[in-house]
Amino acid sequence: MLENLFKGTGPITKLILKQNRFKIVAWLLSLVIVTLAVASAYPGVYKSEQDIMAYALTMDNPAMIAMLGPGYDAADYNTASIFANEMLIFTLIAVAVMNILLVSRATRADEEDGQMELVRALSVGKLSYLSASLIMAVMLNGILTVLVGASLSLLNLEGMDLEGTFLYGAILGVTGLTFAGFTALFAQLSETSRGATGFSFAAMITFYLIRAIGDTGQEGLSLVSPLGWAVRTDVFVENHWWPVLLLLLLLVVLIGLTFYLNSIRDMGAGFLPERKGKIHASTFLQTPVGLAFRLQRTNIIAWGIGVFVLSASFGSILGELETYFADMEILQVYLQGDSGTSMRDSFISLLMGIMSMIASIPVIMTIVKVKSEESKNQTELIYSRAVSRNKLLGSYLGLAIITSFLMQTFIATGLWSVGSWVLTDELDTGTIFLSAYVYLPAIWFLVALTTLLIGLKPKVTGLTWFYVVYCFLIIYVGDLFDLPEWVKKLSVFHFVPYMPLDDFVWSSTIAITIGSVIVSIMGVIGYNKRDIIG
Repeated sequence: MLENLFKGTGPITKLILKQNRFKIVAWLLSLVIVTLAVASAYPGVYKSEQDIMAYALTMDNPAMIAMLGPGYDAADYNTASIFANEMLIFTLIAVAVMNILLVSRATRADEEDGQMELVRALSVGKLSYLSASLIMAVMLNGILTVLVGASLSLLNLEGMDLEGTFLYGAILGVTGLTFAGFTALFAQLSETSRGATGFSFAAMITFYLIRAIGDTGQEGLSLVSPLGWAVRTDVFVENHWWPVLLLLLLLVVLIGLTFYLNSIRDMGAGFLPERKGKIHASTFLQTPVGLAFRLQRTNIIAWGIGVFVLSASFGSILGELETYFADMEILQVYLQGDSGTSMRDSFISLLMGIMSMIASIPVIMTIVKVKSEESKNQTELIYSRAVSRNKLLGSYLGLAIITSFLMQTFIATGLWSVGSWVLTDELDTGTIFLSAYVYLPAIWFLVALTTLLIGLKPKVTGLTWFYVVYCFLIIYVGDLFDLPEWVKKLSVFHFVPYMPLDDFVWSSTIAITIGSVIVSIMGVIGYNKRDIIG
């Protein structure tokens, strides 16, 4: 009986792997390359004992502990432990995002699109599709564990012993599997892929906040969060393996519960009832832009709250910059400027660039939605009415532009509101908001590039995300690695003035805006000429 439930798991696993092979390879290469690139740069950044002690002083700041997790004892800091302390939590979040997106796509999204129903019509078991999706996650995270562990060990950096490197890889892999388990569970509870993904991201954010609150005062609270367990491995120092074992135990519970729920629910159903909608749609909802907003309302609100909270957390340390960061060589590399510039202005200019890159994610997701709806044949229902292609695509373009304004406003408001509270002197409101808004043309160029791909080659729209990652790396580590100027100029964000460190430049702002308009028009023309995908 049990064998019949899992019948056909092997062929379905091959099918899912084939469908997601490009995404899997892209994620693995991105995570491994970024990890190795950053790790290899640390020996050149922390050159002396003074640099290391300055970092240890920095980690006494509760704001830094909230963002990065608990630090080590001052005597335990070296190149390897500093790398783990700074990079582990952010890499864990990236791995969690990877698993949430892939598992949601392979479970509830395939069921929602009708693909699972076609497969289940064959001689396969009821639990075979779910088990195949989880096998994909196990293989993905297993490969990530081995690649990261082996690659870091080959670097042979100070303090990176063999056990520590594979523990670093293992905690990434097991944490990723844990969030794959949460996503698979939420796929049983929710009736839609959007709901499953939303619940998974909400869980990730909640676990991060619980860990942050617990790490800064109540350690017992931090132990409620899987992310709280993960940052307590003391990798490259004590090398504790108990968090790995605890996460594996949680994973077993999640998988067992997921299989049980999947076995008793109907196809296309969920255990959480959908909220009843209105009998009649409002006038605004009956318009293309109204429908586009309704489909993405939750996503926009969630990202808005996220960037506001993150900006506010950075604003909380503005008053301590001179005390904690003035002697750190790594920030001297990051925060370059004239001798007359303040550490605060340099920090804000770097922060605005990084936060603007993060804010570009929901903006791009907004315009990509039109391609997703088209793939599901949903746009055919809209085109059956008196709606042109220009009007439909223009609605998503307009919503993306509005979203970009909202995200940059949330960034500036979060940083200004908390920063003004902790600083003894005045934080200029106009400068902060202008420092955020100056990145709007660069974000619009990303929207235009996405529109161009949707119009000309919708199947390769995902290439936009590679360019986003490239731009992020140029901002984050471009000066650290001393990259050639032509490499930096490939990023549109390189041409944005780093305010308030630099003066506002009209010429570059206008040039990027005009370029964005031209590229968008090319995308709209291509969208009008090509066939509808399905």
